[in-house]
Formats: sequence, structure tokens, C-alpha cells
Amino acid sequence: MLKQKKLGLGVEDFKEIITLDYYYIDKTKFIEELLLDGAKIKLFCRPRRFGKTLNMSTLKYFFDIKNREENRKLFNGLYIENSPLFIEQGKYPIIFITMKGIDSSNWNGAIKNIRDKIFELYNEYDGKINHILTDNENKVFNKFAGKESDEEELKTSLSFLTSLLYKYYNQKVIVLIDEYDSPIISAYENGYYNEAINFFKGFYGNVLKTNEYLHMGILTGIVRVAQAGIFSDLNNIENYTIFNKKYSQHFGLLEDEVKKALQYYDVSYKLEEVKSWYNGYKFGDSEIYNPLSILKFLSTQELGAYWVNTSGNTLIKELLKNSDKTVFDILNNLFDGKETVVYISQSIALGNNLSPDDLWELLLFSGYLTTKEKIDTNTYFVRIPNREIMTFFKNLFVDIIFNGLGTISRLKVALLTKNLDEIISCLENLVLNAMSAYDTDKRYENPYQNLLAGFLHGLEGTYFSIPNFESGDGRPDIVLKPIYKNKPAYILELKRLKDRAVEKELDEALNQIKVNRYDTLLKREGIKDITNIALVFDKKRVYSKIQ
Repeated sequence: MLKQKKLGLGVEDFKEIITLDYYYIDKTKFIEELLLDGAKIKLFCRPRRFGKTLNMSTLKYFFDIKNREENRKLFNGLYIENSPLFIEQGKYPIIFITMKGIDSSNWNGAIKNIRDKIFELYNEYDGKINHILTDNENKVFNKFAGKESDEEELKTSLSFLTSLLYKYYNQKVIVLIDEYDSPIISAYENGYYNEAINFFKGFYGNVLKTNEYLHMGILTGIVRVAQAGIFSDLNNIENYTIFNKKYSQHFGLLEDEVKKALQYYDVSYKLEEVKSWYNGYKFGDSEIYNPLSILKFLSTQELGAYWVNTSGNTLIKELLKNSDKTVFDILNNLFDGKETVVYISQSIALGNNLSPDDLWELLLFSGYLTTKEKIDTNTYFVRIPNREIMTFFKNLFVDIIFNGLGTISRLKVALLTKNLDEIISCLENLVLNAMSAYDTDKRYENPYQNLLAGFLHGLEGTYFSIPNFESGDGRPDIVLKPIYKNKPAYILELKRLKDRAVEKELDEALNQIKVNRYDTLLKREGIKDITNIALVFDKKRVYSKIQ
């Protein structure tokens, strides 16, 4: 039996993957398509950890004029080796910069991070090209190589380096900028967005706009930031998002690629489960699997929510915290497997007060939603793509609205041990702390039901929370059905305090459970330990009675 190849978990360097003989899914057709594409500047928007950095690393080793003969061997046996366009291998000076990691809490810290990255770029050529430079060019070069440049000078650092590399190699330069929007999003989150936009307009613009030394520019990111300014004067840029058919197969994994990987690692029998957990993304007309999660699954051979633990969610959390009842109602529908209609502009204006439309767009481009159907140019049906994201959303929902997961942990223990006082305490704290997120229209109890239903999503793995499910002669507000039948179950009936006394409302709620035989569903499934809970709400006060 042949020894299985290692999995390159967390490895995003193409050369490392090939030389250490990690399992590699050939995506080098991407290079051929790039070369056939006439656009000088190309922007690829995809979620985090969907192969953007690895693809950019592959481009670096393919095109780089340095070490061209050594790099040529890296492509032995891959698709691009047999392409007529393989003649482009090793022809161009390369500037490859990743903007990941520029996430300081203030603008001065961010500038320091950028200065460090520019130092690394210039350090590659320090002592190698200086002899052909003029005194003035060497003076500027040494400023960048010595981390002595100021903010205004840094704006020209990439464009200046293209001029030096052109002079040295007599060949135009390919510029690769990975995660271009990462520091812009971080700036928005940390309150220095205006300073960042002003800087990056020059930093990116100088190297990409009317640069006579530029052969091709390729950027990756998550979203197209509307006010970045770098795009306004670029009439030769192509923006390839998740909506484009072109390049749709080169980020993330196709089903055939996943099938081959599962077969190679002897877990083909898990395909349907893997599909329900990690498939469901739609890029262009391609069905896509999450590559990071597939690698994690192949490594552990256990299904779980892997990808959602890797990404920064600060901006999404802030948007959700400032959202209204309508947004949470839509989320609850999405949790139930339903679709919702959203407007997508394909450009997020981070500098403005972000709207619910921006939230759905950010969730879509970040990989937390996927398109189901296109209605018109900017309107789509969207849904949660798979079980992995469903798990993330339910936990995030609870974390944001209910100030952390501590209460849900307490409630799980209380429900399993039938600690009725603790159950009521948790529910009271929930309403007290989170009710302001919901519309408190006095005509009906629905806001409280939505609140509880959202919170109880966090019980997943212990209880099934079933709202408004037909049982007996009616629809109980919420049924908590234990995953294990020997554990206690609960039926919750909710009332809004109106003109009657609290006690009468509580008795009516318990009587409604009994008369309508809401326990029918639970008894039919062999669950015997059933507790009825009546909850009556008066603004932020909760009254309860148990039977």
C-alpha cells in the first residue's frame, strides 16, 4: 500500500506544498485563464480561506524571473506545464505583498505594520540592484529598506519599486496584492477609516494607475470597497466576484476534486455528510466546497465547524448588534432553512452608516450566505449554505444578542438536571438583558417568542428547539425536545400581560397547553418527563408558573 501524502494544513506557499509533497489539487489552469484575459488589473473577491493566498503564491512562483529554472520544476506534471502559455513562465519581476496582519487598533500602528511590509520587499533586493541605481534612487531605496520613510513617502513605495525592477531586469513588473481590503476593514472597525482610505488611495493607486512599468496587477480581497478611490480612474480593471462565471472554478473545491480527495484518504463513504457540512457555495455557475474545512475533515476524519473559527467577525458582529427586529426575523427564517431576498450592490461603502443591505452583502461575500437564485441585476435569493455555517450563525446570534454564551451553558445544565428555578432565572436574565433588541409592540407576544427562539438556537446538540410546531390540537409556542429521550422535555407557552391579573394569564397559558394536548408530539416519541412552563411578559418583567 502506497503511503498517503501529508495534508498541508495552514500551508499557503505553493513551493512548500510541492517540495514537501503535500496533497495538492491542481489549480494551475487559473494561470492560463489569467494570461488569456486582456484586463491589465484584475480583482478577485472571495471569502477568507478559499485559496486566494495559495493562488497568488502559485502566480508568484510561475511568473517570477528570479530562480526561474528552479521554479519551472515546481510545475512538473501540472496542467499549466502542457499549456502553450507555459512560455510565460519565469519572465517577469514580481512584487508580492499580502496585506493580512495590518490590524492595529490605531492608525500609527497600522502605518508601522505597512512600513515593516515594505521593508521586507525592499530587503529582498538590498545589495543586489543598488549598483545600477543613481545616487538619488539609492537614497530613496535606502529610506524604504531602512524603515525611515514617512507616510507620504510610503504611498509611492510600490510604484517606485516597479521602476527599479524594470530598470534592473528590462522587463515590466507583475504586482500581486493579496487581501487588499483587510487593512481597510480593520480601519473601519478601529475608527481610523478616513486616514486609511486617504493612504490606500495613493498606495494602491500610484502602482496600478498609469504606471508605465506595470505589466499586470492582480488583487484579491473579500469585498469591493466603494470609496477606496483606487478603482475610480482604472478603466482597465476587471472585478471578478462570486457572481462571475469566469474563474468560478479556481477558488474553493469542485465536487470532483472533493470526491478524489475523499477516495485518496479512504473516506468516500462520508461524501453525503461532507456535502451537507461543507458544500453549498455558489460561485458563478459552479457548486463549491469550503477548502479549509475539507482539509480539516481529511485530517481528523470528523465532521465539525472548522472554517468559522478562523475568520474575523468583528464587522459582522457590530452590524448585527445595531440591527433591528426585521433583521433578526430574517435570520430566524434563514435558520429554518428558508431563503430571503437581498439587494446586492457589489460595492460596500464602509465609510457610511451601514444598512441592513450592507449586512447581507457582507455576509454573502464573506461566505456566510450563498446565492440561490438571481432575480435581477442586483437582487438575489440567498440562503445559509451548509451545516457548518448554520452552526456558526446560531452561536454568533446567541453570543451577540445575549452577551456571550454563559447563559446558554447555564440553561443547558438546568434543563438537563430539571433545575426549574435556574431555568426561570436564565429566561428572566435573557429578557432583561436582550429585550431592547426587539420591537415591543404591545398587541402581541411575538417579539418575546422571536427572542426566545433565537436564544434557544444555542441549545443545539442538547435540545431541539421547535417553535410553532403543530402538536395535538394546536401549535405550542416553543417545545424543547431532548436529543436523548430519557432527559426532561419542556413546553413553553408565552403570554403578554394585558388587562387581566398576572395569575389569570399564567393559568390560561397552562390550561392552553393541557386542553390543546401540546404534549402529543413528545409522548408519541416516547418522552415521558414533560414539564409545562407558562411565561407572562410585561415589558422587561417575566412572570412564570410551572406544572
